[in-house]
Amino acid sequence: MKLLISLAFVCALFYKAFPLQCNMCTLNTAPCTTTPVPCPANQTRCASATVLSTVGGNQTTLELKTCATPDLCISGSVNLRATRYTVNTLCCDTDLCNTQSPPALYDGSQNGRECFTCVENNCTHKLQCLGAEDRCISSSVTAGGQTTTVKGCATRTVCAGDLKVEIGTVASLNLTCCEGNLCNNALPVEQSFLLLLVSLASFILLY
Repeated sequence: MKLLISLAFVCALFYKAFPLQCNMCTLNTAPCTTTPVPCPANQTRCASATVLSTVGGNQTTLELKTCATPDLCISGSVNLRATRYTVNTLCCDTDLCNTQSPPALYDGSQNGRECFTCVENNCTHKLQCLGAEDRCISSSVTAGGQTTTVKGCATRTVCAGDLKVEIGTVASLNLTCCEGNLCNNALPVEQSFLLLLVSLASFILLY
């Protein structure tokens, strides 16, 4: 019994001495240059994310590689009429396993749902949701010292709650989500990893 306890203690020390290592690169145009980094103890996954940004018909692909908790292994989209962002994330749990980037999500077919969207300062226009977008959102986005109100469609994963990730976020969000056609008015505030990625992608593309 003492031998088993001693072995368990040694294994615990060994585990703490050698945390998971992941490839790291900040959200940037593909392909991004990676650096191996040790992960915090609570981040037990390596993640690779591909963000497809569509702005005024022009598409840009961005990549992110990082340490992550299982909650961050999500995919989805945000559609704000003039801009649409899709995020596809793959996770793994062995050292430096996040070498490959997942394919971008391109689904742009209308699904019959509608949400309000904003054109300049008028947020009463209707927007046809695309792909798997099954929620309406309203958000106050602050980036580069400017605050803008946006409304549109999103997938359920956008409204997953307050998910933390250290990606050097340069934008803040006040996000509300709801389910049902044209429901995006004042609702309880939530925040998500996906919208943090979107706000950061917006900052990289626009500033």
